[in-house]
Amino acid sequence: MSTPVFYEIDDPATLALCACAGCARARAADLRAGCGARPAARVAAVAALGAVTLSAAGTAQAATPRVARVAPAVDRAPAGQGEQPGQGAPGPLFAAQAAARTTSAPLHLTRAQILARAQTWVDARVPYSMSGYYQGYRKDCSGFVSMAWGLGSNQWTGSLAAYGTRIGKSQLRPGDMLLFHNPANPTAGSHVTIFGGWADASRTKYLAYEQTRPHTRKQTTPYAYWNHSSSYVPYRYKYVVEDGSSGGGGGGGSSARFPGTHAFGPGANNAHVTRLGKMLVQRGGAKFYTSGPGPRWSQADRRATQAFQRAQGWSGRDADGIPGPATWRYLVEGKGRDIGGSSGGSSGDGSGSGSGSRTPAFPGRGFFRPGQSNAHVTTLGRQLVKKGYGRPYAQGPGPRWSEADRRAVEAFQRAQGWRGGNADGYPGPATWQRLFAK
Repeated sequence: MSTPVFYEIDDPATLALCACAGCARARAADLRAGCGARPAARVAAVAALGAVTLSAAGTAQAATPRVARVAPAVDRAPAGQGEQPGQGAPGPLFAAQAAARTTSAPLHLTRAQILARAQTWVDARVPYSMSGYYQGYRKDCSGFVSMAWGLGSNQWTGSLAAYGTRIGKSQLRPGDMLLFHNPANPTAGSHVTIFGGWADASRTKYLAYEQTRPHTRKQTTPYAYWNHSSSYVPYRYKYVVEDGSSGGGGGGGSSARFPGTHAFGPGANNAHVTRLGKMLVQRGGAKFYTSGPGPRWSQADRRATQAFQRAQGWSGRDADGIPGPATWRYLVEGKGRDIGGSSGGSSGDGSGSGSGSRTPAFPGRGFFRPGQSNAHVTTLGRQLVKKGYGRPYAQGPGPRWSEADRRAVEAFQRAQGWRGGNADGYPGPATWQRLFAK
């Protein structure tokens, strides 16, 4: 009997991929790596063409071709340890999803949104693949983080750091990433996970969201990983939007940066909608809300937004009830006119603090930093003195931000029971609102 010849071929799902640039780069990466980094799930076909088996009677019978499927290799030992599989090369989103997305720029996301995006793959048990795509993103570890961070493209461990800011272990918060890139041999252990929070008080274990064989998982993991632990580096997503709605308005609060139009409109449900509603209420929009404001977008949000836009003299698409960058900036910085016609700083410089007896709109954190000098600092200082927190002032208060201002704000924040980043002496929306509450 002649010896069968085995040829190793790619999985049919891989062969069926389209010819887009991302797929081509991924296949090219495999060829350059000699396919050594690919998972061991291969299809071995018996090339029995022309081969015959002689029967006892000397007659020739055509050999029946057989296909033997090799069992997938497991990437970890029973204890949950082991080397990570390889990854594909950087590239765009898969064609269909790329066409549906209005911009390839990274999204501005809250930490809750990052974890929610990661959880969708955990729930779907997305199978690991270097060449396959899900929701437009490559189904390997770096594609998974590219998806969770909303990068609008598929990156790899050698490029993900460009989208983050390096931090220390003590600074880790849910939504950050832990990255190990081995530049000498990227296929030898390189891996990345999403940090989901500490799992123990000693900070030796954390909840890791990761894409690995056989599918996406979320599990308690030793810090920083099962192996190569000392080589993992923590990074914070550059475009993370810190949500200050749950704290006292310290430096870790919500950002003045416009989160993007995708955060608003029918179906939206996030902290940005809540913040928009609260700012609109401060600018005269309370009459549109029978309840809330809350995180789920409603007609009340649209009508209040439209009323504010029209108060600025805008019309057409500029007053469609969906906030754009200009609407957001006017609300955050206290610019323009309030709903109903009263001025909130119509000069456009953000110096107005509202009219009448209502709480002045929070102008934004940028006005309360070392080196700043503006009317908002004076307004803040005078209110602190009025509330009984003026002890740090030897003179003033005045328009130039000083250490006395910071200490007075910190004293007020601590009196509210706030601690840590919520009592750092820098006013946020919650601090401002409570300080000026009647």
